[in-house]
Amino acid sequence: MTYEYLRAAIVELRCQPGSRVDKAAICRELGVSRQPLAEAVARLAEERLVDVEPQRGTYVARIRLADVVEANFVRQSLEVATVQAIAPRMDEAVLSRLAGILDAQAAAARVDDSETFYGLDVRFHLALFDVLAMRRVAEVVESSRAQLERIRRLLLPGPGRLFRTVDEHMAVYRALAARDSRAAGDAMQAHIGVVMTELRELSTRRPELFET
Repeated sequence: MTYEYLRAAIVELRCQPGSRVDKAAICRELGVSRQPLAEAVARLAEERLVDVEPQRGTYVARIRLADVVEANFVRQSLEVATVQAIAPRMDEAVLSRLAGILDAQAAAARVDDSETFYGLDVRFHLALFDVLAMRRVAEVVESSRAQLERIRRLLLPGPGRLFRTVDEHMAVYRALAARDSRAAGDAMQAHIGVVMTELRELSTRRPELFET
């Protein structure tokens, strides 16, 4: 519970990059001792989400550009391959499910509800892995998600970003509906590739959040 709580606080940006982790406050809030907190911090340090500085304290890790580039490379490679593989065998039930998610995303975008939108974004991509039915592929992408989640949450509130994401997802959906592997791969590559372009722009505007 302690690990899940702290990890969620970090990736959801409730704990900002560079901020100090108040261990005493967390123990009081969760009603736990220092031991489970220490174990949680050790796991988060392995994931490079916190930095433990002896004699100084524990801090939420700033976003390391190299880590994000690597994680995005893994995600792009596997998600492009996923949509290429599943396009020929898409059925109407899956397409209906994807269409429902996209309708809900569009509704969230219209009211500027980025939190709901983000949850639907994750559901859209997970639905594609469900069709692929290769558990280890999904696990590899999930393991890279921690470094990308903070970036996605920073980028989604940007002007027009929610609507552009819906458009990018719609391009993937239309290619899948046409059972067109090549178009699906191209649409997914373009969708995920946008993250790196916007990330570099963000790192220039908000350098305090990043570590090169």
